[in-house]
Amino acid sequence: MASKHIQDKLALLPESPGCYIMKDEKGKILYVGKAKVLKNRVRSYFSGVHNNKTTKLVSKIRDFEYIVTGSEKEALLLEINLIKKHRPPFNIMFMDDKMYPYIEVTGDNDFLVRISRKPNHKKSRYFGPYPNATSAYEMVKLVNQIFPIRKCSTLKKQVCLYYHLHQCLAPCVKTIDPKENEAIRAQVIKFLKGDMDDVIQKLQRRMEKAAEDLQFEKAKELRDQIQNILHIKEKQSIDFSDTLSRDVFGYYEDKGYVSFYGFFIRDGKLLERTLSITPIYEEVQDAFTSFIVQYYQTNTKPKEILVPKETNVEALEEALDVKVRIPERGEKKKLVDLVIKNAKEAHDQKFQLIYKKDQELAMAMQHLSRILKTPIHTIEIFDNSHIQGAFNVSGLVVFEDGKPNKSQYRHYQLDEYRSDTDSMKEVVYRRYFRLLKEKKPMPDLLVVDGGKGQIHAAQEIRDSLHLPFPIVGLVKDEKHSTRALMLENLEEVPLSKEDPLFFLLTRMQDEVHRFAIEYHRKLRDKSMTKSILDEIPGIGPARKKELLKTFKSMKRLKSASIEELEQVVPKEIAKRVHASLNPAE
Repeated sequence: MASKHIQDKLALLPESPGCYIMKDEKGKILYVGKAKVLKNRVRSYFSGVHNNKTTKLVSKIRDFEYIVTGSEKEALLLEINLIKKHRPPFNIMFMDDKMYPYIEVTGDNDFLVRISRKPNHKKSRYFGPYPNATSAYEMVKLVNQIFPIRKCSTLKKQVCLYYHLHQCLAPCVKTIDPKENEAIRAQVIKFLKGDMDDVIQKLQRRMEKAAEDLQFEKAKELRDQIQNILHIKEKQSIDFSDTLSRDVFGYYEDKGYVSFYGFFIRDGKLLERTLSITPIYEEVQDAFTSFIVQYYQTNTKPKEILVPKETNVEALEEALDVKVRIPERGEKKKLVDLVIKNAKEAHDQKFQLIYKKDQELAMAMQHLSRILKTPIHTIEIFDNSHIQGAFNVSGLVVFEDGKPNKSQYRHYQLDEYRSDTDSMKEVVYRRYFRLLKEKKPMPDLLVVDGGKGQIHAAQEIRDSLHLPFPIVGLVKDEKHSTRALMLENLEEVPLSKEDPLFFLLTRMQDEVHRFAIEYHRKLRDKSMTKSILDEIPGIGPARKKELLKTFKSMKRLKSASIEELEQVVPKEIAKRVHASLNPAE
């Protein structure tokens, strides 16, 4: 039964398209949806019977807002932007909003073949997207092995090992005939488009010649390259009668979860496929449409998109400005059917694992709520890291319903040479005073990675700020493994290693420790490089960056000869760097 507050707002809903925003008791956004008619769609949440997943969402709703738009297209695009901005826990988000990699053939005369996440250079030629980044990197590696093309992002002053291996024409010191460069570029593009037969035959002849000359290592290397090419070619085995770029999407829903599947076809070849499986709290057609539009927020659009029947084609075409088809027959219909079949098979294979993981998380959160006698959804945990008081830092990680929310992670650089309890007081004060000042919601629980001392330190600050959330500590055994929860009254609650709560707390502890250590190392390394390189005359930010990029670490930079340093900086500067890093020589 909806509250009077919600009933009053439902009566005011307009019969217009728009977006609605569902919120919990703390004002946190739970879900963002779109509707052709706001009045009908929003009212449906508070009437009738829902499935278990939707019931879970509705049970948390305490308020809602809505935004009227001029059309369904505007509502769809607004919904996507609101999802990206607020990342509501009950919305489906495409691949954590990551951009897929592309293979770029640069437009330079001495061109590069490399991975690119942003296909926006007008002179470059792009191939992709590759939902499997490993495939993209493998392809780039193969191209750079087979073709004698430039490998270095910055041209050096002398030839490198690739030239001596006959894998580069050395544009760094030689003038390459533009016609030869263009011929090689054409071969590379032909290869990346999937026409690999000429390259395979050429490698086959070279392999046979190497074997005849008893160069068995070389023959084996060439054989491995041929097998890698054949493996890639086999994965692209779907041939089309045309070479139109098209993407094909399908889905399969069962037991409150949905699997989305996609094929990406370029130049008539199946370039790659991708899968996402997730719980669903909304109408599957709405989720499917949102999923596709989100994908094209960060990836290039093809000439044509193929989708199964009942998809909202008009909304997709308006939002994407691309031809969207529901094929009825022929090879396109077979392709859509194949995508749906793949979605079902992948769903059946992965469902039990995903379902078990979700159930264990739910059990862990329920156990924690029972222990503390209050509902727990958002947990924050701190961990400090330092070396004898120096480089004193703290990391904060946030888990919501048992899952990490990395957008809420925070680093803190603390005053040095302070005790662990004083550091805990400082970071707790800084965190929650800021939340109070910005009027942001507080967590349901604060976990400190320690016992009595850490709990008392956190309690002192919490109480001084008049905050309501409970605090617990993690008690370790002799192997530094969590064996119990310590409550604020210092009572210990033992944890069995078979308890899902044990695994959740261990994961949180590992995650916050990793996060704090990562920041600690970053500050320490930055301090080391600053104390040495920044004091050398002639080394500014650009040269410092280039030195660290070339030699990767201070250890390798210190062991570099003057001649090696000269490849990055002028001779006089190289001598200064070498003398500063090796004062005893």
